[in-house]
Amino acid sequence: MPNTSYYSNVIKKAAFLIVTLFFVVSCTKKNKINEEVEAVEVNLDIVRFDKIFYETPVEEFQTMRMKFSSFFPEQFADTVFTNKMTDPLYRELYTEVQKKYADFSPVQSEIEDLFRHIKFCFPEKKTPSKVTTLISEMDYQSKVIYNDTILLISLDLYLGKDHKFYEFPDYFKQTFERSQIMPDIVSDFSSSVIQPPTDKTLLAQMIYFGKEMYLKDMFLPEYSDFDKMGYTKEQQDWSLANENEIWRYFVDQGLLYDTNSDLVQRFIAPAPFSKFYLEIDNESPGRIGVWMGWQIVRSFMNNNDVSLKQLMTMDAKEVFERSKYKPKK
Repeated sequence: MPNTSYYSNVIKKAAFLIVTLFFVVSCTKKNKINEEVEAVEVNLDIVRFDKIFYETPVEEFQTMRMKFSSFFPEQFADTVFTNKMTDPLYRELYTEVQKKYADFSPVQSEIEDLFRHIKFCFPEKKTPSKVTTLISEMDYQSKVIYNDTILLISLDLYLGKDHKFYEFPDYFKQTFERSQIMPDIVSDFSSSVIQPPTDKTLLAQMIYFGKEMYLKDMFLPEYSDFDKMGYTKEQQDWSLANENEIWRYFVDQGLLYDTNSDLVQRFIAPAPFSKFYLEIDNESPGRIGVWMGWQIVRSFMNNNDVSLKQLMTMDAKEVFERSKYKPKK
């Protein structure tokens, strides 16, 4: 009679060795990539324009205006800006910004690491050499502006969701945290590499923003999923717990290939909650279609040997069909 216990132990040991070998190879490959990313050279010039503006004496305004002309449109008189420099409310806002970001070096280190990842994955893309911080009068639609030469960061919109100056709905305020600076930079960068949707289906929108979220996976490996989304941990947990039900709703209602523009407002655009028109609406986070698109893109990349650059230009339908996506139950 064969010794079944002996063979069982051999099989277990072999399986353990295979798993260990896979883990070692994966970690070695990952470590090699990390070393290559860290070797990428990044040189940043940090300009604290918020400090320059509010710490320059009014009588020296003209000198500042000449040096930073792009921030002072010619059609506006000097008094528009000098009044702002001395306005008590703006000066209080400036004080609050300095409390939070007197030392900008931790943020600078993160930006440098982010730019290394961008350069490594998209070597043909030019990254900004200058980072300028400013106070933007609460323009929440332009928290960061990224282009080839400069990165602008409005620090007044990253003071923390509970700051007394914020009179916005909660779903906006929760993205006004320090932890949202890097995800916001990636979002603004992403439009330069992701091919716009080729149709107006909900699926095309989901995959487009799913690609943006996958860039955050690649560029911000230390960040939590809820910070990448701009969610709270509770909203992320709700999305995970209800993934199967959300997916079934999208499929059963025939929404994936629907081109009704209302679907963007219901499931893609920032909102206090997603609109299923069900009792669960108030429990759900907004932008759940973006979150679902992210899971589809993740599944696609796990099941296909495709580069990050190739993913950015692929058609949404092809990504979906090859993703083999199955929601977690």
